[in-house]
Amino acid sequence: MPGTLYIVSTPIGNLEDMTFRALRVLKEAGIIAAEDTRHTKQLCTHFGIHTPLTSYHDFNKKEKTAVLLARLQSGTDVALVSDAGTPVVSDPGYFLITHAIAAGIRVVPIPGPSAVLAALAGSGLPTDAFRFEGFLPRKEGPRSKRIARFREDAATVILFEGPHRIEKLLVSLLAGLGNRRAALARELTKHYEAFYRGTLEELIALVRSHPLKGEITLVVEGAPKPTRSEPEEGARPDQGLDGE
Repeated sequence: MPGTLYIVSTPIGNLEDMTFRALRVLKEAGIIAAEDTRHTKQLCTHFGIHTPLTSYHDFNKKEKTAVLLARLQSGTDVALVSDAGTPVVSDPGYFLITHAIAAGIRVVPIPGPSAVLAALAGSGLPTDAFRFEGFLPRKEGPRSKRIARFREDAATVILFEGPHRIEKLLVSLLAGLGNRRAALARELTKHYEAFYRGTLEELIALVRSHPLKGEITLVVEGAPKPTRSEPEEGARPDQGLDGE
């Protein structure tokens, strides 16, 4: 029987967010494929996990996918982890997962901490529909084109950005979307976690006067939903063209 590929979520900052299931899978797997083995080794040491580690990242994914598929097909369970959060979400893993599925390998996600959902939950913005856009392009032209793609979308938008580029991102969003409500979440789950809520203009003023540090997740209000027009006086909503 072939092994199973587990997609394991790990803490995004606070080690207390590690799940019991994730711990069990990492301990029982035959090998852990990690984005950065040095980072994951610290996690393993903290929780007493002695499973062998191997690197898996964007620069070696083709050769390592072949190696890992061979291990899986021989019956070894493989646990895939990124540096924080869920693999594949702005992290390596998609290439391995698609090839494993094509090879008939069982793929099992182990859910856990998520900066995307944590920021959305604490943002105070609508959660009925949302879209995750990850990191937008650094150059202004491509970034503006990407923003234009969700200008008319009513879904709340969730973005990742570094502290040194957050002002440029906020300015681009203001230019492309108008002065919408937004929430900036910094250092989620960590000791200095903070939420800053307001309009895009207010957040731009904030980061200009108080430069931020740490990892940032930005949540932006979607486009206003069109209001339904009221039926004309005397008309029934279900009235046909012939008045019947």
